[in-house]
Amino acid sequence: MSCGLAVAAVLLMSDPSIAVQPVAPPNALAQEPMYADIISRSEALKTVVEAWITSGAAQDAGFAQRPDFVAFRQAATELSERDMAGHLDLRERGTDGDLRCILRGLSEDLPRRVQDVAAATTPNTRSDALAELSYLLNDNIAVIVAPPAPQTGEPPH
Repeated sequence: MSCGLAVAAVLLMSDPSIAVQPVAPPNALAQEPMYADIISRSEALKTVVEAWITSGAAQDAGFAQRPDFVAFRQAATELSERDMAGHLDLRERGTDGDLRCILRGLSEDLPRRVQDVAAATTPNTRSDALAELSYLLNDNIAVIVAPPAPQTGEPPH
């Protein structure tokens, strides 16, 4: 028996629910250049935000004037524009799935979240705003890479 078959047999015996759950295909959309770019930009910005959180940058009262935040703000604006372009692309394709609406929402919410960081007047509110921004950037990645939802047969919203 090959190693792969042995591992599969052990996994199947250890959790019977594995055998009955179909494996969801990856979202092919994530491989398309525009959507891969959105993922890449989101990952890069999330890395920056996580570094700020880890380093305690929220303690800096002049955070919104820092050159790295100014550059981040521009990059976030560009990502917001890409999200809207993704929304428009999916609309042109005639898709009526959740991803189209989510990309529009992300496009609208990202500048607000960045503004929340800029407008924060205390370390705690700045820290909270950075955390929310990190979550939003993570969502920006997750919604594109997630496998497509199964069709339910429900009418479009």
